[in-house]
Amino acid sequence: MNEQRLQAYYQLIQTLLSCSSGEEPEILAANTELLDTGFVRVVAAVAENFSQQGEENTANWLRNLATQLTPKTPAITEEDIEIYGQFIFTVLRTTAESKGNPQVIYPLLAANTDKLNPIFAEILQPWATNTLAEAEPEAATSIAAVIGEFSNLIQQFPLGSKASNMEIAVAGYEIIQTVYTRSNFPEQWATIQNNLGNAYFVRILGERAENIELAIAAYRAALEVRTRTAFPQQWATTQNNLGNAYFVRILGERAENIE
Repeated sequence: MNEQRLQAYYQLIQTLLSCSSGEEPEILAANTELLDTGFVRVVAAVAENFSQQGEENTANWLRNLATQLTPKTPAITEEDIEIYGQFIFTVLRTTAESKGNPQVIYPLLAANTDKLNPIFAEILQPWATNTLAEAEPEAATSIAAVIGEFSNLIQQFPLGSKASNMEIAVAGYEIIQTVYTRSNFPEQWATIQNNLGNAYFVRILGERAENIELAIAAYRAALEVRTRTAFPQQWATTQNNLGNAYFVRILGERAENIE
């Protein structure tokens, strides 16, 4: 998000807060080009700032605005289940066959950005859960590994909706940690926790403060396995990620978070 657009967001928020009651819909209608996920995220951040200053009425008004502007997942039909289920299968098969090569997978995603939406994330979870439950243990770990690789790729995919891409990545990581458990696959489980923390850290949908808390929890979980003695490089990477999360943490005392 460039500085000019960020300033436009702040100006629109200020206009909404200072306008007469009832004028808000007209102002929003005149600024539809600014009503994207970036604006929603800034509104949520400004709401938290007002909350920290004790201005809860203003904070709650902004939170309600962010909720109203957040795209809702449309009702999923039987046709959606069939279409997206087939697309998910194609994407994962391509990921497996190409060994996670982005030069192969990204063109496929680029040609289907219309399907990289909240419906994809909603259908991925039951589709993967059912597929993993029906597979033999060895096959299930292989399928989960492919879902994890795809989650890494979609998190970095530059096209489509960033908000939807992050929801798909989060869904993928949450699914595969049920296969790569801490008791059976501790190293892989820790990697998933670190990646899940990264996804929550940049997540657009949901409350920013809550997402940061989820990221911190995931990083701290990863560090239970990624110790300095056993995995020094991975330990350092996750410590760095955890530091970044505390640096922007919204909850708690600012001075304590910095420490």
